[in-house]
Amino acid sequence: MAESMKGLHRSHRCTEVSNQNIGETVTVMGWVQKRRNLGSLIFIDLRDRSGILQLVFNEESVGKEGYEKAERLRSEYVIAVTGKVEKRSAAVNETLKTGDIEVIATDIRILSEAETPPFQIEENSQTKDEVRLKYRYLDLRRPDIQKNLMLRSKVAYLMRDFMAKEGFLEIETPMLCKSTPEGARDYLVPSRVHPGHFYALPQSPQLYKQLLMCSGYDRYFQIARCFRDEDLRADRQPEFTQIDMELSFVDVDDVIDVNERFLAYLFKEVLDIDVKLPIQRITWQEAMDRFGSDKPDMRFGMELHDVSDVVKNCGFSVFTSALENGGSVRGINAEGQGSMPRKKIDKLVEFAKGYGAKGLAYIAIAEDGTRKSSFAKFMTDEEMDALVAAMDGKAGDLLLFAADKKKLVYDVLGALRLELAKQMDLLDKNEYRFVWVTEFPLLEWSEEENRFTAMHHPFTMLMEEDLSLLDTDPGKVRAKAYDIVLNGNEIVRWTLFAMLNAEEMGINSQNVDEKAANPATPDMAHLLWQLLKYGHPLPHQLILSA
Repeated sequence: MAESMKGLHRSHRCTEVSNQNIGETVTVMGWVQKRRNLGSLIFIDLRDRSGILQLVFNEESVGKEGYEKAERLRSEYVIAVTGKVEKRSAAVNETLKTGDIEVIATDIRILSEAETPPFQIEENSQTKDEVRLKYRYLDLRRPDIQKNLMLRSKVAYLMRDFMAKEGFLEIETPMLCKSTPEGARDYLVPSRVHPGHFYALPQSPQLYKQLLMCSGYDRYFQIARCFRDEDLRADRQPEFTQIDMELSFVDVDDVIDVNERFLAYLFKEVLDIDVKLPIQRITWQEAMDRFGSDKPDMRFGMELHDVSDVVKNCGFSVFTSALENGGSVRGINAEGQGSMPRKKIDKLVEFAKGYGAKGLAYIAIAEDGTRKSSFAKFMTDEEMDALVAAMDGKAGDLLLFAADKKKLVYDVLGALRLELAKQMDLLDKNEYRFVWVTEFPLLEWSEEENRFTAMHHPFTMLMEEDLSLLDTDPGKVRAKAYDIVLNGNEIVRWTLFAMLNAEEMGINSQNVDEKAANPATPDMAHLLWQLLKYGHPLPHQLILSA
């Protein structure tokens, strides 16, 4: 039967008790993690969100009734214990923060009993996701999950503190809004008071940010909930949170400075890691050419090699036909993997096919310098020597090649590079490599729509020197768009917002008011034009930090 807490007050969380409290009486409360009954002694590992504390029960100190209660304890019972802190009598447990002390119980109350849980409450649980989600309230008790949520809470606190000191205002924007065209489908909410009409849940606070800038709130931020009806990805769910920021009356260096100082502050306060400033910068084109990705993981090498010029006149039609069709031939060198079994290479080929490749060509160089290749019979010895040299190949290396349209080659080798890094254990989880990726293309070609679409958003400002390319070669126009990437993950996205007049936006100002007000035509350009008619800061910046 559950006992009352009346008259009890928790004095410490589990890991707040330390060797500084030796000799003191404390009251702790939490869940039973583990029980060990040695006959005359019972040891209980008590768990709360802070960690584990060892409790010791013996009949002399806790009394007969208290000892009998301790004998009844099982995993996940909730208890309150009062006792005296002593130096641990047995060996120190170096894995616990409280490993050098224990609490000798003098009183115990069982606040709640528990059935045997369907899985062990422990870190790095191997339980199936379906079971964990069914019992989510138990899953959330796991120490690694709790650490994640506490870390998130600390980051939010530190962010608010930093932003306030930098002159930002935290302003919430509406959750029920008008649908505006963005990167995905909207989630819709039917209106009870307006039958047949719907609100949309925001994909981002895009329009509201512009309203705030035009209203004079020159430094805004919020922790924004966003909703996007799109296919799941590893780093994206239907609803997610982003740190959303907007600034007016600043230039590129101002925005880069505040971002870099913010990241350095967070990593120092949260992880005690010094971020070297300024953060390295590479262009989007350099990132694609070297790493096959605009989110490069720079903790390891294995960079792409463009061997198009080396193989343009070879006898291997897979290479030459790709070049004739405007594509490229590129490869990566998996150093020390020349002895990889054929079955494992075949799995890499299947992996590449998952990204659209028709296959992978390879050269495996044995330790004695002999070569095995999937295409050697189509090339001369001189051509093979030149290709290996272009790839910096040496004894013991595995060279892998993709040939097709440039985008597909980048996608395939970029993904293959990461897969090999995982297999070769090249990713150091304790290393943090930041990089700015700059000069993104303004537009990208959509095969589905058979036209160019905005890579970031339709109002990203272009590089002035590329203005002449808009009509002749729009795919080469660069945008004033910048990402900060950490270990292969985009953590900050920033674009310079283009403030244009009505003619530049392609709007007939005579009917703009009617079109913008019409719920059947939620055109962002017309909605923005309403904001721009009465004076606006030019330019201002947009930052999205996922």
